Order: sequence, then structure tokens, then C-alpha cells
Amino acid sequence: MSNRHLSRTIAMQTLYEWDFNDQKQKNLDELLSHNLAEFAPGFNDEGFAQRLVSGVLENHRAIDELIKKYATEWPLEQITIVDRNILRIGVFELKFDPDIPSKVAINEAIEVAKTFGGESSGKFVNGVLGAIYKEMEAAGQIKE
Repeated sequence: MSNRHLSRTIAMQTLYEWDFNDQKQKNLDELLSHNLAEFAPGFNDEGFAQRLVSGVLENHRAIDELIKKYATEWPLEQITIVDRNILRIGVFELKFDPDIPSKVAINEAIEVAKTFGGESSGKFVNGVLGAIYKEMEAAGQIKE
């Protein structure tokens, strides 16, 4: 598993716990530190997982609005907690992180969904992020 893939996984686990607790987790930094120590002791991702968690939280409303817009058959609260937070990370990387190429953001989210989500999670995540990608492509906003 690559370093960034592991960081995305730990960020997803951290956001999952935050979301599971009704987004009331008091100190996400502590939670992220605990998850890094628990799932990747000695791992130094140079702050990448922190950047993901912080970026999702800073853009939380806009990210959720995009998910609602493109997952029209699924109200946000009915999307599984795992899929919802994989999408949040994917949308953050796709739309708000200038350093992550668009296709990398999509592919990584799909891989995390296949590993941690349900049987159709990969297809679901691909469908939502793919629709956002098409809109970005039409607007000339794709990052290579």
C-alpha cells in the first residue's frame, strides 16, 4: 500500500468516527493522531492525512452540496457512513486540492471504496465523482 493510499485510509477512518458520532468529535487532531498510531505506528505521511481531514472539514458544506447534487437518488443521510466519507475525501481532492490530479483523486476514492465499502460502493463512488469530473471537464477545470 502506498503512503498516500494509507493516509487516505486513515483520514477516512477518522472522518468515519467523526460522522458516526454526529460530527461532534471534539478534537479531530487527537482522533487522527490515535488512528495514525493505531493503524500505522511509526508512519510519517508528512501531514497528508491531516491535510485531507482539515480540507474536508473546511469545505464540508460545499462538499456535501456537491454530493447531494450528483447523488440524486440518495439523500446524504442515507448514504452509508463509509461511502459518504470516502466521497467527501474524493470531492475534496477533486475540487479543492490543487496538488492532486483529478484522475488520481477519483481512482484513489474508488480503491478505498472497494476495500472498505459494500459490494457496489466502488461503482457508486465512481458514478458520483465521474459526474463531478465531467462538469469540471466542461468548465476546463481538470487538473493533470
